Amino acid sequence: MSESVATLKPLKTWSHLAKNRRRPSEYEIVSTNLLWNMGKDTPPEAGQGLAMDQWHHKYRFGSPLTHSDWDAFRDPDGLVYRMYNVIQDGQETYVENLCDEYSNLGHDNGLTSEWLEALETVYTPARYPLNICMMNTGYGAAFARSSTIVNTWVYQSADALRHLSRLAYRTAELRQNHPSRGFGDNERETWEHSPAWQGFRELFEKSLVAYDVGEHFVAFNLVAKVAFDEAFVAEFARCARIAGDDLAALISDSHMRDVERSRRWSRALVEFCIEDSPANKDVINGWLGKWVPLAERAVTELLLILPGAQAGAANTRARKFRHDLGLDL
Repeated sequence: MSESVATLKPLKTWSHLAKNRRRPSEYEIVSTNLLWNMGKDTPPEAGQGLAMDQWHHKYRFGSPLTHSDWDAFRDPDGLVYRMYNVIQDGQETYVENLCDEYSNLGHDNGLTSEWLEALETVYTPARYPLNICMMNTGYGAAFARSSTIVNTWVYQSADALRHLSRLAYRTAELRQNHPSRGFGDNERETWEHSPAWQGFRELFEKSLVAYDVGEHFVAFNLVAKVAFDEAFVAEFARCARIAGDDLAALISDSHMRDVERSRRWSRALVEFCIEDSPANKDVINGWLGKWVPLAERAVTELLLILPGAQAGAANTRARKFRHDLGLDL
């Protein structure tokens, strides 16, 4: 054995965190520096020269949204899979108990005809945009530039699945209690053809083909999802309370907790990018100019048919979220 080989010292556990000069947190151990294929000359598993390799170079490594060290990003919640499950188990237990309690009270039988029509048009068809939320977050996770960003996308995808599943459950309950209506039968037709949904349908489907990872993040997490959450979650909850549907309002309140977590990491990522390179602000604002008009039209069209809804207030809240980040729209 040569002298140079014999004197090599083995790396310590968590060696990439040694510069911190402290024992790493659970979040740091299980979340950081987990992607092996982040070098610009590193191909994906398919190999160099193939279509997927070209895709990575164009839409992932070639994005105009840049950073000198993507691995330095940290989720402001420091969330790990173990704690995510603990938190969401508690949330699901809470919502399940709500559904049981209101079911025992015969809640659905007391809803007005006007509100049932709103539920048919606005509430139960939302299974489709929620499914697109899962698809969008899946793309974000697949092409994110660091493992800490991948994880935030994955938790956001799980959030969408949670709310999609609960919405399917409520659709079945409404169908059981109001069999003469179209709950469970008409949602696809409503999503594809109702004027109320066509703005969001265009916005969400176009966001699916925003392939550049930077533009995808802006189009979905800073625009499309914010618009959807303000209209379908926040504004819908307010209108549900006015209509006497406290169950829908309380379920939406639970949904909003996940919305707020999504916005925290989105805000952190924007600040992370702009702090590293002020030019990123112009890049983001350029994309916002493309996507915000579609989102505001979508909100207006959806809320036009929701009794008591205020589309202007919903769009104002969405703009405030971006304005608080120092962005233009």
